[in-house]
Amino acid sequence: QVQLVESGGGLVQAGGSLRLSCVASGRLATGDIMGWSRQAPGNQREEVANITFRGRTQYADSVKDRFTISADNAKNMWYLQMSSLNAEDTAIYYCDLRGTNPWSSSYHYWGQGTQVTVSS
Repeated sequence: QVQLVESGGGLVQAGGSLRLSCVASGRLATGDIMGWSRQAPGNQREEVANITFRGRTQYADSVKDRFTISADNAKNMWYLQMSSLNAEDTAIYYCDLRGTNPWSSSYHYWGQGTQVTVSS
């Protein structure tokens, strides 16, 4: 089974920056979408950003112009560069990978999460 592992979370001051990383044990495919989501206790999970194998990106309105998603397909890795962080960004951040197998079955894998805490 494919395993995803996040890293880079931690404590940062408001206005600061942080970069999260995700690595997949499986090889990325051309139809894959790599993403980042976040969830705080009592809140719904929110998709923050995603990127396709070919580099097309999407961002939630809450983070656009502050966060940047990127990927290194050869390394099976993707990243979330976060800047201008504020208290509302405090959450557990999860990376995810979704796509379709050659036999047309869909898959969606999630990492275990990494905590990002923004102090004010």
